[in-house]
Amino acid sequence: MSALASFALVLLSAWPLSAQHVETGFLDRTVDMGGTSVRYQVYVPADYATQDQWPVILFLHGAGERGSDGLLQTTVGLGPAIRQDPERFPAIVVFPQAPRDSHWVGAPADMALAALAQTMHEFNGDDDRVYLTGLSMGGHGTWYLAYRHTERFAAVAPICGYIPDPPGFRGSVPVVPPDSGATVPAVARQLSNTPVWIFHGEMDAVVPVVGSREAATALEAVSASVRYTEYLGLNHNSWDATYASEAFTQWLFAQRRR
Repeated sequence: MSALASFALVLLSAWPLSAQHVETGFLDRTVDMGGTSVRYQVYVPADYATQDQWPVILFLHGAGERGSDGLLQTTVGLGPAIRQDPERFPAIVVFPQAPRDSHWVGAPADMALAALAQTMHEFNGDDDRVYLTGLSMGGHGTWYLAYRHTERFAAVAPICGYIPDPPGFRGSVPVVPPDSGATVPAVARQLSNTPVWIFHGEMDAVVPVVGSREAATALEAVSASVRYTEYLGLNHNSWDATYASEAFTQWLFAQRRR
């Protein structure tokens, strides 16, 4: 290699990330899981090049968006909210997709974390501003990942989720291992230093609201930083109201890992 070429290579490698072109919007990505390539999506803000580090949101979809197309998980919940008003979400957002007939526990949860780690590396995510949220089955996954990887997240926001598995929603792995005591108090103790905002519809006919009420009460009992919002008269879809809330996004992006 000539001296001139070597000098050019050094200059290129020294460019700051903000000076390099990065594709933005909803991007197709894959992550390798034991030799299998799994699709997911990443949202990158249009003004990505203006910052050296970005907060990152990991979003877990509900049961209806399971599959392998790598796209359906962006059509309900956080994805539509971003498309409607992208300026309210100045963050990199990771959209993993759980396989059919699975839940956000065990291997699918590991895949979500792998997609998060890969995204953090590719898009220079801020380790102190990583947020976790999900709806319905993804709300359950939010509790699961928050309990088992407390050190990873600056704040968590389960929406119409559940901690113990209700009938018809039984996953392969419980949120809390059997030897850890009563489930909801164990989760509260584990998350006592993590900001949590819980959302649920009062009239939810799919996931009973009592589970979110019990979680909020247990977190309050250990003096955790917890907020609880119950939408009066609302059925299962409490995610549209949540992701449209200016108060929620302001709270979320104000949190940093302790």
